Amino acid sequence: MSRPHASLPVIALLTGLTMLAFAANSLLTRMALHTTPLDAASFTFVRIAAGAAMMTLLLLLRGERVRHTRESWFTAAVMAVYAVAFSFSYRGLDTGAGALLQFASAQLLMSAYGYWRGEKTSVLGLVLALGGLVVFLAPSASAPPIGSAALMIVAGTMWGAFSLLGRASASPVESTASSFLLALPLIALLMLLRHDAIQLDAFGMACAAVSGSLTSALAYVVWYWVRVRMTAISAGAVQLSVPVLSAMLGAMILGEQVSFKSGVSAAVVLAGVALVTSSTTRTPDGAGR
Repeated sequence: MSRPHASLPVIALLTGLTMLAFAANSLLTRMALHTTPLDAASFTFVRIAAGAAMMTLLLLLRGERVRHTRESWFTAAVMAVYAVAFSFSYRGLDTGAGALLQFASAQLLMSAYGYWRGEKTSVLGLVLALGGLVVFLAPSASAPPIGSAALMIVAGTMWGAFSLLGRASASPVESTASSFLLALPLIALLMLLRHDAIQLDAFGMACAAVSGSLTSALAYVVWYWVRVRMTAISAGAVQLSVPVLSAMLGAMILGEQVSFKSGVSAAVVLAGVALVTSSTTRTPDGAGR
């Protein structure tokens, strides 16, 4: 089935805005958790609640409603783990470092899944990406805290899984709305378990609301629209900009510094992921579908 026509400048503009929104997610989370007393669980709950409200509104405007399937709870659990790990990891990570770990782990999981399904990819790219991550995480004065880094790798892996599940959905917007709504009670349970640690802050909650409604939910919808109008290679390659944009936003707004070692190892990771993305091909019999 052919896709509706859209001019290249429109696609390019929306793609750039979406990547900037994804980068802003990292900035908003880091800003809320480091410049306000808001706790990570409360940030996560407000973010997901705002995302659920935005997705529900978008469906209503389209004359649709949220439908939950048997798989919905599993997808919601994946989203909840991603969102919780993402927030808690940013208590110890700089904006760019977090985006790099999330992006790389998500892309590597999706590449591994494709390889298992019969796709062929660049071994050199995988070696560069994994090797760069090892160097990036190796103990040094500039290395991120291992606990926070591990949490972000979990978040990235869950984001990759959520993306794969979304690909298989007949209606990604509807399934994402369902995931946001069903993830709410799971995160509410976390807040209940951590009620002694809850600290609220108006500005921090505003950051969470913007993150959930605009740079998450609305950005996901725009990305779905753009994604189907791009090749798989282009879609993977353009996401290389997210860690770079995140680092730039962190430096400009929060005054974060990027060490030479971190910069070089991050560049190696991105080069490896670029090789993997650009060289991935399907087997002749279509096993990689």
